[in-house]
Amino acid sequence: MKRLAWLLTLVFAIGLVSPPAPAQLLSLNLGGSYSSTRLIVRDTLGLSGLNLTCLLLGCQVKQGIGDPTGQLFVITTPSLVNPVLFIAKLLLQPGITAIEIDQPVGTQASSAGAAPSYLSDRTTVSYYGSTVWEGYVTQPAVQLIRSDAAHSVYNATGAGATVAVIDTGVDPDNPVLKPLLVSGYDFTRNSNGGSEKADVSQSTVAVLDNAQAAVVNQSTVAVLDQSTVAVLDTDNYAAFGHGTMTAGVVHLVAPRAKIMPLKAFKADGSGYASDVLRAIYYAVKNGADVLNMSFDFTTYSPELKNAINYANNNGSICVASAGNDGQQVSVYPAALSNVIDVASTSNQDTQSTFTNFGAPPVWLAAPGEAIMTTYPWGSYAAGWGTSFSAPLVSGTAALLAGINSSVSESQAANALTYAQPIPVPPLNNRRLDVYKAVQSWRNTLGLN
Repeated sequence: MKRLAWLLTLVFAIGLVSPPAPAQLLSLNLGGSYSSTRLIVRDTLGLSGLNLTCLLLGCQVKQGIGDPTGQLFVITTPSLVNPVLFIAKLLLQPGITAIEIDQPVGTQASSAGAAPSYLSDRTTVSYYGSTVWEGYVTQPAVQLIRSDAAHSVYNATGAGATVAVIDTGVDPDNPVLKPLLVSGYDFTRNSNGGSEKADVSQSTVAVLDNAQAAVVNQSTVAVLDQSTVAVLDTDNYAAFGHGTMTAGVVHLVAPRAKIMPLKAFKADGSGYASDVLRAIYYAVKNGADVLNMSFDFTTYSPELKNAINYANNNGSICVASAGNDGQQVSVYPAALSNVIDVASTSNQDTQSTFTNFGAPPVWLAAPGEAIMTTYPWGSYAAGWGTSFSAPLVSGTAALLAGINSSVSESQAANALTYAQPIPVPPLNNRRLDVYKAVQSWRNTLGLN
């Protein structure tokens, strides 16, 4: 019993798992039934060392995570084995330096409002080589953040920059986004591409003729035919379209930036921390200048911090949404010090009721209500949530990188502080102004 107590103390002290409740402690003493648990494990001996360890302990190595040292892996514990005791035993093995639960993570959702009038404006206009609906490029958020002024005055369009969108994937056939997509990856299937449409059957195809705006999930009103709405209106598709929407918001601000679709979440919005880590490492290794992360971990992850540090050290700017719980609460990666976290404001420059406002306050706010953007099948949608605030900032970061690719995380964060003051104290009193951010970066470079 003394050895068991020492092992449990070790596990809890290094923060790998939460201390069990009294009932769980009882099960540790009396035995019980357990299912297999996914763990993220760092082994300095690499894959060969971990394979030997799992041969000894009965675990299974699922995959590598792609960290630059080749030391990070996903394993599953044996079924019917208490995971706390297994972790304690695993920590005693040669080469094992860190373990954490491969926690489930999800894309963020808020409550959709009424369809905005501009969502029905189907007048087509040319927008940097693409034909788009007029409502997309003239919506209130565009006027508030002054992205058009940055485009016209400074010719800042994001050309030369690449934004990795870590999300539910992107529709590769969307006519607005297709010319801008670079090679991506689907981490939910371990296959090239990153297509969001892989999650739906080919029979589920929207018909835009006479289509109407309808609520298709908690945070989205999309222009679709009713048969498609009926198919998507299930929990299995609770986040379908999310990645195409965030990519479209990036494009709205940085119309010539390339977009790297990295699918780390399924159509229902679910995913694993390990797939997010894989996506971050992939993005950096494949030249992404900006990482847009419209999702959150509710629990701090040391390996997420390591991945973000790697991204920063290799010149990638990390932007994340603050979350939609309407609380002063920390979620990750937004709460990490080297991530630009983004809260949501309304089109009247008031704090959105759903937005988190951080602990400490978030770095910046951006419009996040009724944001019109691209949707699968060449359609459009309006979204509510910090998920759609963050890519406005990611697009701005892409403009800065397009002007000079040497822009660092801290330089981008500083440029973004040149923003519009608004009377919302928990949000650091700043709302994104793309024109001012670009102007500030140009001043830093001596270009103005």
